[in-house]
Amino acid sequence: MDRVLSGVAVGAAYECDAFTAVKSAPSVVVFPSSTEEVASVVRFCVANGVPFTPRGAGTGLSGGATPTSGGVVVSLKRMARILEIDLPNRRLHAQCGATNAQITKAVEKQGLHFAPDPSSQNVSTLGGNIAENAGGPHTLKYGVTSSHVLQATVVDPTGEVVELGGKVPGAPGYDLLGLFIGSEGTMGIATQAWVKLTPNPDKIETALAFFEAPRDATQSVADMIAAGVVPPALEYLDATFMRVVSDAFGLEFPDGAKAFLLMEFDGTEDSVARELQEAVAVCRKHGAVDLHVAQSTAERDRLWFARKNAVGALGRLAPSKVTHDGVIPRSKLPDMLEFVDALAERRGMVIANLSHAGDGNLHPCMPYDDRDPAEVERVAGAGEELLRECVRLGGSITGEHGVGVEKRELMRLMFNDDDIALQARAAAILGDSGSCNPGKVLPEPQR
Repeated sequence: MDRVLSGVAVGAAYECDAFTAVKSAPSVVVFPSSTEEVASVVRFCVANGVPFTPRGAGTGLSGGATPTSGGVVVSLKRMARILEIDLPNRRLHAQCGATNAQITKAVEKQGLHFAPDPSSQNVSTLGGNIAENAGGPHTLKYGVTSSHVLQATVVDPTGEVVELGGKVPGAPGYDLLGLFIGSEGTMGIATQAWVKLTPNPDKIETALAFFEAPRDATQSVADMIAAGVVPPALEYLDATFMRVVSDAFGLEFPDGAKAFLLMEFDGTEDSVARELQEAVAVCRKHGAVDLHVAQSTAERDRLWFARKNAVGALGRLAPSKVTHDGVIPRSKLPDMLEFVDALAERRGMVIANLSHAGDGNLHPCMPYDDRDPAEVERVAGAGEELLRECVRLGGSITGEHGVGVEKRELMRLMFNDDDIALQARAAAILGDSGSCNPGKVLPEPQR
């Protein structure tokens, strides 16, 4: 009986993912333990015209796992086994309910890790990473999920089991795996995958640079990359995040600092020393008021724990939040953050700015009270404004969180009806039952 759950409490627990602005309860939640069981559930849903929604850990931030049409939620949480570790070829085979951290822990004693590192990596699943093509702070150097998946076992929208990709890269034919990764659960359910393992670097240095003016920090980012310094991670946090991180995790920051960069460098001893020296020089050129290099692994871990839990710490300001992830060319980052600050002042609200600054991926976070309709409307309007500005500056409405239900209608900022129709045809390549995670990504054609 614990493999199929229903009722009011179950509906409330599975009515949304971490994008809580849209909620819709499923009729039932099922917990398969194998690819065959997933396929059986999908075939039942298709035969009976029941919509189904794949779900990993529910940490997605755009409503991709929200069952907008009700129906069945297919949870992969009980499919979390590591199936095979192939050390000579630096690859690993796992069920898609396994977490990022679990995969890395399985090979850490061999000096390897799974590179994708979303902030929720302790709980986010491989299947969710594949569905959203998840990124994280270290994607500046190591790339997003698609760079680290070799092959996926997929239950397609009709209930057939197919294998996409291969155990070695560069297989001939069309790249259906590349099309599937990032399809946000609309092209089927990944149940198992072969992933690449990345060697741990010889040396890691983590540094902080503090600035009195946010523009100085963001200009440092642009100049650093232009100078050829490409750190694995280059994160920007503003004064609001500094305050909540300090309160939540006990970190101390210099007086007068209004923004900081969290920078990480890895490689050989010589390459790390050289890149750190160049980055420090750029930061000093732009008026950094203080620079600090972590003195131990424990200090480095503490800094990253605070960074990866910074958005959660906004709960000190309000009971709900929306976290956007627009993208702009990094040269436009100083202008974009000034736009966001002016937007917050004009609308009379808090927008806390965090960014994977090295690749121009913004995460403006809006704490609010979802019990107040006026605040809900204000947050929705502000979100649309800032994403329109991202597109105007030559960027995108999403970098790693996906479109889901949150940004579905905003796809029209970037694509016309012909573009959307072409994408719909591509999405149907593996089958189109009409039941597979409906209401996501692509808006309805305009009449």
